[in-house]
Amino acid sequence: MIEKRYLRSIRLLAECMQIFESASAKRVRALGFTEAQFDIIATLGNTTGMNCKELGEKTLITKGTLTGVLNRLEAKGLVQRERGEDKRQFFVKLTAAGIHSFETTFPAVVSQGRATFAHYQIEDFEALEAQLSKLKRTLETYKSMPTT
Repeated sequence: MIEKRYLRSIRLLAECMQIFESASAKRVRALGFTEAQFDIIATLGNTTGMNCKELGEKTLITKGTLTGVLNRLEAKGLVQRERGEDKRQFFVKLTAAGIHSFETTFPAVVSQGRATFAHYQIEDFEALEAQLSKLKRTLETYKSMPTT
């Protein structure tokens, strides 16, 4: 019985994530960005910038993908890369156009996402966050387990 519950729960979690990502991607594409581009703009927004390593960690975009996305955002005039104090690393920040883009697109995406959860009360969010936090701790433990 527990195996069926486990499989049902994992499937439901995956379905929720797929639906959420699909809806989010649709909103972001309507604003003229890929999901990765928007992720970078949203991450750099309200910051003075960060090095590529930090940006990759915060966005979960791999180094190889990050370079291409930054190249495209730089070509659009939305980000700029500068050599940091450590000449081996680049420091990435939004340009004036990138800041403007962040200030107009980020609130729109958040507002649309928030509307999806309009019927949720504080207690619903607290319960959801508690369960997701518990799941995250479980998965982090699982991730560190040796494979057989």
